[in-house]
Amino acid sequence: MQLQTHIPSEQNTNLKYVLLDFFKKESNLLLLDGNTSNGDAFEWVIAAGSVDEISVGEQDAFEALQAFHEKHKDWIFGSLSYDLKNGLENLNSENQDEIQAPALHFFLPKYLFLYKGEHLLVYRNEHQKEFPLEIISEAYNSSIIGFNSAVKAKVSKSNYIDKVNQIKEHIQRGDIYEMNYCQEFYAENTDLDALNVFKSLNELSKAPFSCYFKLGAIHLISASPERFIKKEGRRVISQPIKGTRRRGLSFEEDEQLKEELLENPKERSENVMIVDLVRNDLSRIAEKESVKVDELFGIYTFDQVHHMISTISCELSEKTKMKDVFQATFPMGSMTGAPKIRAMKLIEKYEETKRGLYSGAVGYITPEGDFDFNVVIRSIQYNALNKYLSFMVGGAITMGSDAEMEYEECLVKAKALFEVLEGEYAEKVS
Repeated sequence: MQLQTHIPSEQNTNLKYVLLDFFKKESNLLLLDGNTSNGDAFEWVIAAGSVDEISVGEQDAFEALQAFHEKHKDWIFGSLSYDLKNGLENLNSENQDEIQAPALHFFLPKYLFLYKGEHLLVYRNEHQKEFPLEIISEAYNSSIIGFNSAVKAKVSKSNYIDKVNQIKEHIQRGDIYEMNYCQEFYAENTDLDALNVFKSLNELSKAPFSCYFKLGAIHLISASPERFIKKEGRRVISQPIKGTRRRGLSFEEDEQLKEELLENPKERSENVMIVDLVRNDLSRIAEKESVKVDELFGIYTFDQVHHMISTISCELSEKTKMKDVFQATFPMGSMTGAPKIRAMKLIEKYEETKRGLYSGAVGYITPEGDFDFNVVIRSIQYNALNKYLSFMVGGAITMGSDAEMEYEECLVKAKALFEVLEGEYAEKVS
């Protein structure tokens, strides 16, 4: 059942927080926020409550997702954990996991809100109550995040540098060409108003693939700038990010940093290696000779950083199913390295935290089987039961990497997360 109502643009920003607050007791609640009108199907979407859901482990997960979608042929929303890799290849994940998110979780919502161009579409699943439209005019003003701890580094700066140099030895020996190495920052025994943290982060860092996902006691708070994969009809695109520079203090400095990023041989090398990896992944499911690079080394500016982004697309072969696309492309190459399987084995060796939702994906699947998923980066995870907060940051390690600069890049990527939680951006060197 569907209705449409007009929402003036000045009410738009507040409305999504009003709706999240209204549904905050639901065990499944997801906002996907593009933070702009960018030509996509919506500017933001909220899926609230669960009519049906699926939560599965690492084995045969994409087959289960395919069956769940075919059962309902409706909008479904959810998450893919990085550790689904273990069901696709002979891999494992033995590192510490305090967040404990499911490997794959999707749900058919009770209520669905799609906003675009000052129009709000409201869907309610059969047998659900009428939605009280009067709340749309309410205001959401709360801003207390409740964070009462200090963020700690899981890996000391000196240990991080040692590990980067060990990874470079693998590259020197020819084991890999590139590896995405990540570290964790965390806080224990902490209280957190996750919705207010998301609101603060979303205003500080307006990213095009931001999301807030509540799954029981687990909260994901994301300001992701990166798209993993999108399908429209038979066309699929992937947009890996490789290459980062901080924002400047002036227009002139910004332009200088963008030019430096574009011309940097190390950044271009990182990017093109992942482009080749994505081309190879897509070729497994594409019509012959349809894989192409639509944009190479595009420089894009966000609130916190400049990024180098490339776009790769293909036309799917007619027999390709949804599960085939995920099995061929997941996890995304920008968060693994190349060659992909060997890089993932070394990730498990050198990292100390199970990634879980981090470097996984969150998104939606339409009734027709089209979909769009982000890459879970620039994200806070919080388990309200054990009061553990975690965020990870990382970057691509190549032969051209300088360990000290890689560490500094991690802090630049985490800048908004530190500021939201601690009120300041402080270097973590313990």
